[in-house]
Amino acid sequence: MIEKKNIKESKTDPESGLYHKGEREQMFAYSHQTFCDGNVFVLTTAAVPGNIHDSVSFFEAYNVLSEKYKDKIKNICLDAGYNSSAICKTIIDNNQKVIVPYHRPMTKKGYFKKYEYIYDEQENIYICPMECVLKYSTTSKEGYRQYRACESCAGCPFKDRCTKSDRKVVARHIWENHREQANLFRKSELWRQIYPKRKQTIERVFADNKENHGLRFTRLKGLRKNQHQALMIFSCHNMKKMALLDHWRDNNQSLSLFFYLKIPTIPDFKVKRKQTFFKKVCLSTI
Repeated sequence: MIEKKNIKESKTDPESGLYHKGEREQMFAYSHQTFCDGNVFVLTTAAVPGNIHDSVSFFEAYNVLSEKYKDKIKNICLDAGYNSSAICKTIIDNNQKVIVPYHRPMTKKGYFKKYEYIYDEQENIYICPMECVLKYSTTSKEGYRQYRACESCAGCPFKDRCTKSDRKVVARHIWENHREQANLFRKSELWRQIYPKRKQTIERVFADNKENHGLRFTRLKGLRKNQHQALMIFSCHNMKKMALLDHWRDNNQSLSLFFYLKIPTIPDFKVKRKQTFFKKVCLSTI
C-alpha cells in the first residue's frame, strides 16, 4: 500500500516550500546551503525549497564544493541537523573529518534511549536493558536494519518504558558505524578547537547578509532566480571581505591573500517595467 502525503503548495511560487520550525510561523520560503572557509569567505551556496530538510539538501552544495576543493578540505564543521549516517559516510569516504555536535535522541519522554540498548557487532545483535536479545529481522527500503526481540515482551516489568507493541524493535542504519565514528571524534582536542569557531564563521555570514545585504527576504519567484540572488549577495560579501583585508594588508605587509572570485552571469534576470517589486509576494529565506 502506497502512503499518501499532503504537501501544501504556493499558488504564487510553486517552487518554494512550506517552512515551519519551532515557534516560528509557517511560511513559504527558500533555504540556502552555504559553505565558507576559516576566513569567512563563502565558497559555494545552493538554494533549495524551504520544506526540504538540511540532511537531504546538504549533498547538492557539498558535491559542488568537493569538485573544486576536494584535496584542500580537511575538516567539515556542521550543525546538529546534519548529523546523519549518510552525510557522515560521504564525508569520511572523502578522507575528511566530520565535526558535528551532540544530537539529542528523539525519544519520547519516559522511554529508554537508544544508547541504552547495547549493540554487539560480532554477533550482530542488540541487548536491551533487561538483557533480552534482539536479533536481526530485515532491512527496510530506507536502509535501516531491524532487530526484533526473540520472545514476547508482555511479561517484562519495564515494557511501558520500552515499547507499546508485543515485541521491541530497534532500527540501525547500514552506515551507522560512520555516524558513531563521527560522534567519537567529539571527544578529540581538534573538535574542541574547531567547532567553537562555527559561530564566528558561517553563523556570522548569515547574520551579516541577512541584516545588511537583503538575504532575509526575497521578492523573486522561482528557484533559479533565488539561486542567482544568493550568488550575487555572497559575491558582494566576499568582495567586501577582500576590501577589508586589502586595507589591513596595506598596514600589515606580512599578510598575502590570493582569492579568485567568479561572478555568475544571469541571462534571465530581467523585470518588465510595468511590473513593480512591491506587487510580488515577499518570501523568506532561511
